[in-house]
Amino acid sequence: MSQTIKIASWNINSIRARLDIVERFLQEESPDILCLQETKVVDQIFPEGMFRQLGYNHLILHGQLMHHGVAIVSRIPIREDDRFDWQDNGEARHVGVQMENGVRLENVYIPAGGDIPDRNENPKFGQKLDFLERMIAWSDQLDTPTILVGDFNIAPLESDVWSHKQLLNTVSHTPLECETLARLQNAHNWVDLGRKFVPAPERLYTWWSYRARDWAESDRGRRLDHMWASPDIANAAVAHRVVESCRGWNKPSDHAPLITEFQF
Repeated sequence: MSQTIKIASWNINSIRARLDIVERFLQEESPDILCLQETKVVDQIFPEGMFRQLGYNHLILHGQLMHHGVAIVSRIPIREDDRFDWQDNGEARHVGVQMENGVRLENVYIPAGGDIPDRNENPKFGQKLDFLERMIAWSDQLDTPTILVGDFNIAPLESDVWSHKQLLNTVSHTPLECETLARLQNAHNWVDLGRKFVPAPERLYTWWSYRARDWAESDRGRRLDHMWASPDIANAAVAHRVVESCRGWNKPSDHAPLITEFQF
């Protein structure tokens, strides 16, 4: 018997500051599972009430005061599977769960990496690269059907940014980051679901800076948020889209949510 599961992922940039738009998103889109990044709240004061009122009674939280933080909220049963410290300093940047069908769902918030693409001048850039190397080692050993979602903070393809030429030396689109992310993808033969459904070079963005006076008019976007699937379950994905309209809602995140529907 087949089962349809709708999975969403969203860097919300503070769940308490944007609870209203998360509620609107859940009411309008009705995903079965929502993976959140950058929740910026400790678990004890995560706003569970709204989620439970809407039927999201399974909450797996990995929070941190004022920074980072990830969470998975679900209407269907899930159980916590793992929490990896790929940052190697205790930051709350990953949480994983297993669904009842045995598929794992990993929610990750990869570091932004600062402003200077040089690990000697900017230790944050080195931390980002080291984080990815730890993910590569994990992916290389992975033998369970897995969906990997989250804010990767890298736009890997030329068509994943508004101007490849102007962003070549900008952290999130440097050749070194793109090459490292490609090695992560190859380590498990991950299928990039965004580009499975919207093939390059079609426009596909998930993030627009707050600095833009009119984000939609200027459309200087980047595809920083991703959904990948193990090769043996990639064909279970039957639809994928970026809900760009959320970027224009009241007090928005600078990221838009992604939704993938799976038919298992």
